[in-house]
Amino acid sequence: MAKLLYAFSCSIDGFIAGPGGDMSWLTPFLGPPPEGLLLRIGALLVGRRTYDGDDPHRGGPGEGKAFGGGWSGPQFVLTHRAAAPAPGVTFAGDLASAVSAAKAAAGDKYVNVLGADVARQCLEAGVLDEILALPVPVLLGDGVRVFHRPGGAPIGLEPLRPNWYRVLR
Repeated sequence: MAKLLYAFSCSIDGFIAGPGGDMSWLTPFLGPPPEGLLLRIGALLVGRRTYDGDDPHRGGPGEGKAFGGGWSGPQFVLTHRAAAPAPGVTFAGDLASAVSAAKAAAGDKYVNVLGADVARQCLEAGVLDEILALPVPVLLGDGVRVFHRPGGAPIGLEPLRPNWYRVLR
């Protein structure tokens, strides 16, 4: 059965995007993901701002493609706004149906969650299983935090291997 994985690159000070969702800071650090990761992803669950947002592969051959063209498969975008149809992309208006559809499409592979707000919603709903944090040697100072929930209670994580954690429920 599919598991939900929030896998992301982040600055050392905890940002996945710069101010306004800027992803250009990541471009100099792009490289292959951890060995075998892309083969273990069966579907993407993407927030609308991430789906519409800046592309760190802009200007290159991977522009507009998941992981710069290193992965292809079904994508499920959580949104409350109408969107133009796109091949391989399903738009869902609520978290439960988006998670259910993405897990069904992923089979026994991961559903990779993209977007801090969707990851927060998955954590709060108790459906996020694992987190892979890939720190990048840069300090951004501002932008989109890896996880932002002012006044929220801590969420426990169990280390599985370096930078990889199981969410404790």
